[in-house]
Amino acid sequence: MQTFVLAGGCFWCLDAAYRALDGVESVESGYIGGQVAAPSYEQVCTGTTGHAEAVRVTFDPEVIPADVILDAYFTMHDPRQLNRQGNDIGTQYRSAMFPADDEQRELFAAAEARASEWWDGGLVTTTEPLTEFFPAEDYHQDFFAKNPGQGYCMAVAVPKVNKVRARFAEYTRA
Repeated sequence: MQTFVLAGGCFWCLDAAYRALDGVESVESGYIGGQVAAPSYEQVCTGTTGHAEAVRVTFDPEVIPADVILDAYFTMHDPRQLNRQGNDIGTQYRSAMFPADDEQRELFAAAEARASEWWDGGLVTTTEPLTEFFPAEDYHQDFFAKNPGQGYCMAVAVPKVNKVRARFAEYTRA
């Protein structure tokens, strides 16, 4: 198994899109990159803790290649938007990757280079140190599956899931 920690807007959307892919064993929503120990959702939402909403994605590279996981990441969010995704604004919604080692750093850099070929304009995705990952509160875990009719999920998560499903159909769960 391999694990990546990635931030790209609201973690509900990343969680939902990754859960649609075969070979993804688990997705955990949480917070990373800030100065407050064990922050709450309410604290992170203020934008003052330095944390990003992120997901910790564990996958089987024998089933789904690491490059697909990373290309899906750059498909499901707009890496050109600084500290925001759509109407979600603040540093907690930044586009950031948190490599665990030099091998991941190289994989992430290669994925960013590929993404820069299909996105117009410069990417603002940052590569940041992998610091402690704080799991989000239980109600945030697998939020989309638990709340499929929720307005935000319908308006924001569904289009992202659909983009990933369309682009990576051969890796989509039945």
